[in-house]
Amino acid sequence: MEFFCYHRDRADSLALRRELVEEHWSYMDRYEAELIARGPAFDDGGGTLTGSVHIVGLPDPAAARAFAFDEPNYQAGVYRDVLLRRWRNLLGRTMWEFPGGRAGGDRYLVLGLGPQRADAGTVPGLPPGVDRDDLIAFGPLLSDDAVTWLGTAALVRAPDPEGARAVLAPHRYAETEVHEWEFGGRR
Repeated sequence: MEFFCYHRDRADSLALRRELVEEHWSYMDRYEAELIARGPAFDDGGGTLTGSVHIVGLPDPAAARAFAFDEPNYQAGVYRDVLLRRWRNLLGRTMWEFPGGRAGGDRYLVLGLGPQRADAGTVPGLPPGVDRDDLIAFGPLLSDDAVTWLGTAALVRAPDPEGARAVLAPHRYAETEVHEWEFGGRR
C-alpha cells in the first residue's frame, strides 16, 4: 500500500528542525527501500520551510500512522499537523526515476483537496495537456480503505506556481495548495 504523508511545520520551529536533522535522516534511512518520494516544501519564494513530504509504500494504515507519528521531528513538536492518506502511484516510478533528475527547473508540491462537485468521487487520471515527463509523482489521496477519493497530490516541475497549479483540473477540488518543493534526502 502506498501512503502520502505531509508534515506541516509549526511556526518558529526551524531551529528545532535544524537540531534534529540527523535524527530525521537516520529515521528516514530505515525506510529507504519503501520511499517513493521525499523532500521539503517551502512558502512562495522558497524562503520558509512549510513542511516535509514523504510518499512511502508500507504494509497497512497502522504502519503508515507509525511512520508519520514516530518521526523524530513530529515527536519533538516541529510539525503542527500531518496530512496522511492512502495514495496510488499513477506514474509507477519513484522520484529517483524521474527523467528530469534532481536539478533543472522549479519543483512544486500541488495538493487538490476535497471534491468540489458531487461527480468528483472518481479517481482522476492525468489532466489533458499535462506532460507526463514534468510529473515527479502523481496520484489520488484516498481513504484508508482506498474506496473514497479525497483529493490528489502531485510533485511537478513547472515554470511557476500557476503552471504547477494547472496540473490539477480546478473544477474537481474545493481547495488547491501549491508549495515550492525540492528533492529530499541526505546531502
